[in-house]
Amino acid sequence: MTAPRQERNGRSSGKAGRPGIALIGLAVLWLLGVAGPAGLPQAQASTTERVVVNRFSGLAIEGFDPVAYFTDAQAMLGREEFEASQAGAVWRFRNAGNRASFVAHPDIYGPQFGGYDPIDLARGVTVAGSPRFWLVVGQRLYLFSREKSRDAFAAAPAGVLRNATQRWPGLEQSLAE
Repeated sequence: MTAPRQERNGRSSGKAGRPGIALIGLAVLWLLGVAGPAGLPQAQASTTERVVVNRFSGLAIEGFDPVAYFTDAQAMLGREEFEASQAGAVWRFRNAGNRASFVAHPDIYGPQFGGYDPIDLARGVTVAGSPRFWLVVGQRLYLFSREKSRDAFAAAPAGVLRNATQRWPGLEQSLAE
Protein backbone atom coordinates (compact mmCIF):
# COMPACT_ATOMS: atom_id res chain seq x y z
CA MET A 1 0.00 0.00 0.00
CA THR A 2 1.41 3.41 -0.91
CA ALA A 3 1.28 6.54 1.17
CA PRO A 4 -1.35 9.17 0.35
CA ARG A 5 -0.29 11.66 -2.31
CA GLN A 6 1.04 14.97 -0.98
CA GLU A 7 -0.46 18.15 -2.37
CA ARG A 8 1.24 21.56 -2.61
CA ASN A 9 0.08 22.64 0.84
CA GLY A 10 1.52 19.49 2.42
CA ARG A 11 -1.85 17.98 3.29
CA SER A 12 -2.64 14.45 2.31
CA SER A 13 -5.27 14.05 -0.38
CA GLY A 14 -6.06 10.53 0.80
CA LYS A 15 -5.66 9.18 -2.76
CA ALA A 16 -3.18 6.42 -3.33
CA GLY A 17 -1.49 5.98 -6.69
CA ARG A 18 -0.45 2.71 -8.28
CA PRO A 19 2.37 1.12 -6.23
CA GLY A 20 4.69 0.46 -9.17
CA ILE A 21 4.54 4.02 -10.46
CA ALA A 22 5.00 5.48 -6.99
CA LEU A 23 8.11 3.37 -6.40
CA ILE A 24 9.58 4.29 -9.78
CA GLY A 25 8.89 7.96 -9.05
CA LEU A 26 10.61 7.76 -5.66
CA ALA A 27 13.59 6.01 -7.23
CA VAL A 28 13.93 8.74 -9.84
CA LEU A 29 13.65 11.45 -7.19
CA TRP A 30 16.27 9.70 -5.08
CA LEU A 31 18.67 9.41 -8.02
CA LEU A 32 18.18 13.09 -8.80
CA GLY A 33 18.96 14.00 -5.19
CA VAL A 34 15.49 15.41 -4.57
CA ALA A 35 14.45 12.65 -2.16
CA GLY A 36 16.46 11.11 0.65
CA PRO A 37 17.21 7.41 0.98
CA ALA A 38 13.85 6.72 2.64
CA GLY A 39 12.08 8.34 -0.30
CA LEU A 40 11.09 11.39 1.71
CA PRO A 41 11.58 14.80 0.10
CA GLN A 42 14.65 16.64 1.28
CA ALA A 43 13.71 20.07 2.61
CA GLN A 44 16.15 22.10 0.58
CA ALA A 45 15.85 25.71 -0.38
CA SER A 46 16.05 26.58 -4.01
CA THR A 47 19.18 28.45 -4.98
CA THR A 48 18.06 29.28 -8.50
CA GLU A 49 15.62 31.99 -7.53
CA ARG A 50 16.06 35.61 -6.58
CA VAL A 51 14.25 34.85 -3.32
CA VAL A 52 15.10 31.69 -1.39
CA VAL A 53 12.04 29.44 -1.58
CA ASN A 54 11.45 25.86 -0.48
CA ARG A 55 11.11 24.01 -3.78
CA PHE A 56 8.40 21.68 -2.45
CA SER A 57 6.13 24.07 -0.57
CA GLY A 58 6.81 27.39 -2.35
CA LEU A 59 7.31 28.99 1.06
CA ALA A 60 9.80 31.77 1.57
CA ILE A 61 11.99 31.52 4.67
CA GLU A 62 10.49 28.14 5.57
CA GLY A 63 7.17 29.70 6.57
CA PHE A 64 8.62 31.98 9.23
CA ASP A 65 6.97 35.40 9.64
CA PRO A 66 9.43 38.05 8.36
CA VAL A 67 7.67 40.82 10.29
CA ALA A 68 8.00 38.96 13.62
CA TYR A 69 11.77 39.46 13.53
CA PHE A 70 11.08 43.17 13.90
CA THR A 71 8.00 43.19 16.13
CA ASP A 72 8.80 40.25 18.44
CA ALA A 73 12.59 40.08 18.03
CA GLN A 74 12.41 36.35 17.39
CA ALA A 75 11.91 33.79 14.64
CA MET A 76 8.25 32.75 14.68
CA LEU A 77 6.40 30.49 12.28
CA GLY A 78 3.61 32.08 10.30
CA ARG A 79 0.16 30.56 9.89
CA GLU A 80 -1.38 29.19 6.73
CA GLU A 81 -4.45 31.42 7.05
CA PHE A 82 -2.24 34.53 6.87
CA GLU A 83 -0.37 34.18 3.57
CA ALA A 84 0.65 36.59 0.85
CA SER A 85 2.39 36.10 -2.49
CA GLN A 86 5.32 38.37 -3.24
CA ALA A 87 8.40 38.01 -5.46
CA GLY A 88 7.37 34.55 -6.66
CA ALA A 89 7.10 33.16 -3.14
CA VAL A 90 4.43 32.44 -0.55
CA TRP A 91 5.05 34.27 2.71
CA ARG A 92 3.36 33.36 5.99
CA PHE A 93 2.54 35.61 8.93
CA ARG A 94 1.42 35.24 12.54
CA ASN A 95 -1.54 37.58 12.07
CA ALA A 96 -3.31 39.88 9.62
CA GLY A 97 -1.46 42.95 10.89
CA ASN A 98 1.94 41.44 10.10
CA ARG A 99 0.70 40.42 6.65
CA ALA A 100 -0.58 43.95 5.98
CA SER A 101 2.74 45.48 7.09
CA PHE A 102 4.69 43.16 4.80
CA VAL A 103 2.43 43.72 1.79
CA ALA A 104 2.77 47.50 2.25
CA HIS A 105 6.58 47.36 2.68
CA PRO A 106 8.11 44.10 1.41
CA ASP A 107 11.44 45.86 0.79
CA ILE A 108 11.69 46.65 4.50
CA TYR A 109 10.40 43.42 6.05
CA GLY A 110 11.64 40.90 3.52
CA PRO A 111 15.12 39.47 4.07
CA GLN A 112 17.83 41.40 2.30
CA PHE A 113 19.52 39.79 -0.71
CA GLY A 114 16.46 37.56 -1.14
CA GLY A 115 17.37 35.54 1.96
CA TYR A 116 20.86 34.58 0.79
CA ASP A 117 23.69 34.68 3.34
CA PRO A 118 25.52 38.04 3.02
CA ILE A 119 28.81 36.49 4.20
CA ASP A 120 28.73 34.05 1.29
CA LEU A 121 27.56 36.77 -1.12
CA ALA A 122 30.57 38.87 -0.10
CA ARG A 123 32.72 35.89 -1.15
CA GLY A 124 30.90 35.69 -4.48
CA VAL A 125 28.67 32.64 -3.90
CA THR A 126 24.95 32.23 -3.25
CA VAL A 127 24.08 30.12 -0.22
CA ALA A 128 20.55 30.11 1.13
CA GLY A 129 20.18 31.63 4.56
CA SER A 130 18.24 29.93 7.34
CA PRO A 131 15.44 31.74 9.18
CA ARG A 132 16.93 30.34 12.40
CA PHE A 133 20.18 32.33 12.00
CA TRP A 134 19.26 35.96 11.62
CA LEU A 135 20.02 39.54 12.57
CA VAL A 136 18.22 42.83 12.15
CA VAL A 137 20.84 45.47 11.41
CA GLY A 138 20.06 48.99 10.24
CA GLN A 139 16.33 48.14 10.23
CA ARG A 140 16.92 45.33 7.71
CA LEU A 141 16.63 41.55 8.12
CA TYR A 142 19.59 39.34 7.19
CA LEU A 143 19.53 35.54 7.15
CA PHE A 144 22.63 33.36 7.48
CA SER A 145 23.38 29.80 6.48
CA ARG A 146 25.10 29.02 9.78
CA GLU A 147 25.69 30.51 13.21
CA LYS A 148 29.35 31.19 12.45
CA SER A 149 28.36 33.45 9.53
CA ARG A 150 25.89 35.37 11.68
CA ASP A 151 28.57 35.98 14.31
CA ALA A 152 31.12 37.12 11.71
CA PHE A 153 28.56 39.52 10.24
CA ALA A 154 27.66 40.90 13.68
CA ALA A 155 31.34 41.67 14.33
CA ALA A 156 31.79 43.77 11.16
CA PRO A 157 28.55 44.33 9.22
CA ALA A 158 29.71 47.39 7.24
CA GLY A 159 32.53 45.60 5.43
CA VAL A 160 30.46 42.53 4.69
CA LEU A 161 27.56 44.62 3.41
CA ARG A 162 29.84 46.68 1.19
CA ASN A 163 31.20 43.53 -0.49
CA ALA A 164 27.86 41.72 -0.62
CA THR A 165 26.10 44.77 -2.07
CA GLN A 166 28.75 45.09 -4.78
CA ARG A 167 28.48 41.41 -5.77
CA TRP A 168 24.72 40.99 -5.39
CA PRO A 169 23.60 42.45 -8.78
CA GLY A 170 25.77 40.03 -10.74
CA LEU A 171 24.89 37.07 -8.54
CA GLU A 172 21.20 37.96 -8.64
CA GLN A 173 21.32 38.11 -12.43
CA SER A 174 22.96 34.68 -12.62
CA LEU A 175 20.18 33.25 -10.41
CA ALA A 176 17.56 34.47 -12.88
CA GLU A 177 19.18 32.71 -15.85
